[in-house]
Amino acid sequence: MRLAYFGTPADAVPPLEALVRAGHDVVLVVTQPDRRRGRGKGVDPSPVKTAATELGLTVLTPERAREVVDAVAASGAELGVVVAFGQILPSALLDAPPLGFVNLHFSLLPRWRGAAPVERAMLAGDAETGVAVMAVEPSLDTGPVYAEERVGIDPDESAGALRARLVQIGADLLVRTLPRIADIQPRVQEGEPTYAEKLRVDEFELRPRSTVGELLRLVRAGNPKPGAWFELDGVRVKVWRAHAAEPGDEAGAHAADPADEPVGTITRDGSLVAADGLLALDEVQPAGKRPMVGADWRRGLGSDPALVTPAGEDVP
Repeated sequence: MRLAYFGTPADAVPPLEALVRAGHDVVLVVTQPDRRRGRGKGVDPSPVKTAATELGLTVLTPERAREVVDAVAASGAELGVVVAFGQILPSALLDAPPLGFVNLHFSLLPRWRGAAPVERAMLAGDAETGVAVMAVEPSLDTGPVYAEERVGIDPDESAGALRARLVQIGADLLVRTLPRIADIQPRVQEGEPTYAEKLRVDEFELRPRSTVGELLRLVRAGNPKPGAWFELDGVRVKVWRAHAAEPGDEAGAHAADPADEPVGTITRDGSLVAADGLLALDEVQPAGKRPMVGADWRRGLGSDPALVTPAGEDVP
C-alpha cells in the first residue's frame, strides 16, 4: 500500500520502520521542523526525520500540517498514517488520500484521548491499557476504531517501559491491520471519554501526606519525564525508582511501624515516611548531580533529621 506517514518523536520510529519492512511503499514522510531538542544551541532533526532519511524516504517538515495538503494529494498515497505527529490535521488534509488517515493511539479509546495517555493511565491506577488503530477526524481522538489490543500494566514498570511495549505492539498491529483497512468496518467509540492532558512538572511533586500507592504511581508515571520530585533544604531531588518498603526489607528497616518517624522524614536507610507507610527511594537524582542509590544519597546528608516540606504545607 502507498502510504504518507506523519510522526515526530522516537516513539514514531518503530512503526515507520515496521511498515517499510512489511513492504509498504511509504511515498512521503511528514514530521515537525528541525528544532532545538537538547541543551545545545543548535537545532536537530526529529527522530522520525533522521530515521526516514536513513531509509531513503522523502521528508517534508512544515510548520503547519495544512501546508502539505497538495503534496500528499500529489504523492499518490492511498492512506495516511499518523503516530504522535503533534498537530491536529485539518479536514482538507484528511481528505487528500482516498482512504483517509488512521492514527496509532496508545490507549483503549475513548479512555485517555489526548497527549499523555500512557502516563494518565498509570496515574489513575488503571490495571490495563492498550493500543488502537483508529480513523482520524478533525477533532481529538474521536474517530471509530479499526483494531485494538489490550495490555496489562505491570505494577512495577515505568511509563517509559510501558510505552516501549506499546510502541512495539502498536507497530505490529499497524502492519496486521493496514492490508485489511478497506474491508474493515470500524466500531464507533462507546463509553464515557476521559482526556489525557499534557503533563505538568508540578503534578509530580511527591507530597508526603499522600499514600505510598499514590507516590509510587507518580514515580512510575514520571519516569523518564518529567520525573517525580521533592525539595529538601532548597534542593530539588528527582526520584526515578522506588518501592513500598515492607517489614524485613533492607531498605525498610523501620517499615514495621512508620509512625516512629514524622510524615515527610527521610529515614537513615533512604525511605520517605508517607501517610500510610514507607516509600523506599531506590534511585534519586539531586539537582546538578547524577542518579544514585537512595540509601547512598541519604548517608551523604549526615545523621541529622531530613524532612521534606511540600510547598504551601507545614509537615510536623
